[in-house]
Amino acid sequence: MGHRIFTMSFGSVYPLYVAKLERKGRTRAELDEVIGWLTGFDESAIRERVADGTTFEQFFAGATLNPDAALITGVICGVRVEEIDDPLMQKIRYLDKLVDELARGKAMDKVLRSA
Repeated sequence: MGHRIFTMSFGSVYPLYVAKLERKGRTRAELDEVIGWLTGFDESAIRERVADGTTFEQFFAGATLNPDAALITGVICGVRVEEIDDPLMQKIRYLDKLVDELARGKAMDKVLRSA
C-alpha cells in the first residue's frame, strides 16, 4: 500500500510547488489559496505544516476536504484523478492537479471549481 509520497514531508514538496508557480508568474498566495480551498487550512495552518515535518499522510488526515474536490478531473502523471482507488493518493493528486492548472494559467475561479 505505502507509496513513498505518503511519508514524505509536505514541507519538502511545498517549495517545489512555489517554485513551479513562480516560474509561471503565479504567487505563493495563490498556492495557499488553492491549498486552503482543497484542505480547509488557512495560511498559518499551512505554514505550520510546512515547518513541522508533517507527512502527506498526516497533512490530509488533518484536512477537511472541500466537498467540491470531486469536481477535480483530468490526468496527472498519466492517470485520471477521478479513477484513483487509494483515497490518500487521490487527495495528493487533486493537489497536484490544482497546482498544474494554476501553473498553466487557468483562472483562479476555474481552478477552485466555483464557476
